Amino acid sequence: MIKTGLLISLLFISLSGGFECSIPINAPIGSSTSLLKLTEIGEFGLMRKERPGVPAHFHTGIDIKRPSNNYQSEPIFPIANGIVISKRVDGPYAQLIIEHEGEQRFWTVYEHIAGIEVNLFDRVKHDQPIARFMNRNELNRYGWQFDHFHFEILKVEPMRLKQEQSKPERLFASYTLVCYTKEDLDKYFYHPLDFLSHYLN
Repeated sequence: MIKTGLLISLLFISLSGGFECSIPINAPIGSSTSLLKLTEIGEFGLMRKERPGVPAHFHTGIDIKRPSNNYQSEPIFPIANGIVISKRVDGPYAQLIIEHEGEQRFWTVYEHIAGIEVNLFDRVKHDQPIARFMNRNELNRYGWQFDHFHFEILKVEPMRLKQEQSKPERLFASYTLVCYTKEDLDKYFYHPLDFLSHYLN
């Protein structure tokens, strides 16, 4: 477990079935979602403008800012115990998808991450670092617009993919770029802040 003085990386409570939920950044005990600072265009449900090859769509998660000035090893944590079902390591689009069992199954996505510390099919715990924010060298290489990580909570199983030689551990994809209506957004995704607030309180 990563500790900074008396800081630990989570706030959790036990729920029915032993479910424990935490915020995905390094934060003091007793923290709430108020510690999750978002980028200017990082709120859930915002309409994202069309760009080359990508039609306009609703933002399906939240973009969480780095919580400190640690530009080397700022950790990212899963919000709950689970199993890694998909791993992607290609530069700024590096991504983990984790399947969780709570009151019901749900899935979390962590994207624009670096330094991935877990393998496909690993069981992970909510107090275990799974990756980190990009460091200065990576941000200089890929762009400082990636000084955050994108976080989603899915209601339904992500899309199964055919395995590619170039990305052999990427077994699933989210519905990130195919939510064109509010109905699509509600069908596939929980509002991350609402979900966390419900289980943290």
